[in-house]
Amino acid sequence: MPGSVILLVTSPRLPAGVLTAEAWDVVRAHPVYTGSDSPQVDALRAAGATVTVVDPAVEVLLDALAEHGTIVWLAAPDGDEELARSLGLRLAREPGLAALELLYGSWDPPGARVLDAVTVMDRLMHPETGDAWKRAQTHESLAPFLLEEAYELYDAIRDADPEAVREELGDVLLQVVLHARLAEEAADTSDRFTLDDVAGDLVAKLIRRNPHVFADTQVGGIDDIIANWEQIKQAEKSRGSAVDGVALSQPALALTAKLLHRVARAGLTVDFTPADPLGAALFALVVEADRTGRDAEAALRAAALAYMDAVRRDE
Repeated sequence: MPGSVILLVTSPRLPAGVLTAEAWDVVRAHPVYTGSDSPQVDALRAAGATVTVVDPAVEVLLDALAEHGTIVWLAAPDGDEELARSLGLRLAREPGLAALELLYGSWDPPGARVLDAVTVMDRLMHPETGDAWKRAQTHESLAPFLLEEAYELYDAIRDADPEAVREELGDVLLQVVLHARLAEEAADTSDRFTLDDVAGDLVAKLIRRNPHVFADTQVGGIDDIIANWEQIKQAEKSRGSAVDGVALSQPALALTAKLLHRVARAGLTVDFTPADPLGAALFALVVEADRTGRDAEAALRAAALAYMDAVRRDE
């Protein structure tokens, strides 16, 4: 009976040596060939597997197959697709030579491509061969870009364009990864943190603020979930005012609406009229929009966009 060429594919995003039990049985039972040395090769050899680095060519594999009967080809991180295709075509023409088997020794975990983003950012931030512009940035200099990318994402969501949403989410993620990388190299050690710290804080917050999922808190619906979230958040922040923590850099209409929402949620009644007549008129419009369940920021934005279309028509 013909032997087998087992194409062993592993995830380059997992630590070397992290393989399934089936993969370990295979590499211990049969000689392993690969195109270059790598941490994965070192891990296999350390575990007792026989690994030989050879020229990644079909004839080389067939010669090894003739000698051993069954062999394992440890694919490179890119999967050695061209070699696999050439080998598959050769064995399809001469089926008596060997059987071709594909074995996944490990898979990318969900979110693995974020590790690629970290690797690329490491390259971009290299002090000698990286990107000088990125290395020159600070949290402060990048802040306008973060706002711009967030607005572009908002536009893509408003336009119901999934491809644009995907792209703009990537641009927002770039800001997160770059800010974290800058913090990792902060001159003051007390200002340093990493992307893992950011993700770790997020995980802890999500678990802490969702006790109906991660603990035994009972909820009757979405209103209870929101109430629990706000109660936990209030306890965490120890804020002295209902309006503490509101993002002051957001557009004025949205800021006003957020303040009104916070005050209403706190059950407060505040007697207030802005001193500036224009400010008073705008404030009153936001109050009325909030009372009727409308979004003043979105309404003015829609009017501005309609005006822009009118300008183009006239032009």
